[in-house]
Amino acid sequence: MEPDIRTIEREVTSFSDRYLPVAVDFGLKVLGALALYMVGRWLIGIGVRALERVLTARNFDATLQRYIANILNVTLNIVLVVAILGYFGIETTSFAALLAGVGLAIGAAWSGLLGNFAAGAFLIIFRPYKVGDYVVAGDVEGTVTEIGLFNTVITTPDNVQAIVGNGKVSGEVIRNFSAHAHRRVDRTMQLAHGVDPLGVIAALRPRLAAIPNVLTEPAPTIEILDFNELGTVLAVRPHCHTDHYWQVWFDTNRAIVETAGALGLPPPFNVEREETFPRAA
Repeated sequence: MEPDIRTIEREVTSFSDRYLPVAVDFGLKVLGALALYMVGRWLIGIGVRALERVLTARNFDATLQRYIANILNVTLNIVLVVAILGYFGIETTSFAALLAGVGLAIGAAWSGLLGNFAAGAFLIIFRPYKVGDYVVAGDVEGTVTEIGLFNTVITTPDNVQAIVGNGKVSGEVIRNFSAHAHRRVDRTMQLAHGVDPLGVIAALRPRLAAIPNVLTEPAPTIEILDFNELGTVLAVRPHCHTDHYWQVWFDTNRAIVETAGALGLPPPFNVEREETFPRAA
């Protein structure tokens, strides 16, 4: 038996009257939520950039600027999500309680990540280093390019980016080579038996002082450091700014070799082993 057309029409009309307004209302809410999210993200970007400009104008440290901007960005995004949930009629107090419970669970699972966050806060407060400093932190040596919420970004001398957890950095010894105005380059010069060390010192001193970027105060140090089976060992120690450290290091090695060649010094030789050793170390 075929269904009555009027009955079908009544059912379709009843279905439309019952569910179509709900579907339309839900669709409008979804579109409104998308619009709210896009506008919110746009406003958050404007707010974060405005804060960065204000901090820059007030000469805030670059490290502190990034840290404050990251905190503001995360906080405003959380507020935006809560606002969208409230727009959909979800009870935000219940959501806050749920978020707190999830936070506890995540905190137990990601204790190391939260430890990195706390360590980052202490790094900002006590400031053992800042962006641009040359450091050894977390067993990584290089220039600090960013101090984030959880990690410190370091560019190594061979131009490799290293990302170290703030917890590891704060839990180990931090060596900041940029904390002082200058840095000492430590090299040694091995002399053979029979070579007059005082004559070598007199010849090497002006060559060392002529190296570019070597400081005159404190003056370079060249002294007798030790004696071994090869002969006398000289300590060769110029001072320079951290930015010029490796250039002065290599130029000091070159000055040692050139001085030995100009004086015609014999190479260090171990009679017992019958081996010749390098002059600079």
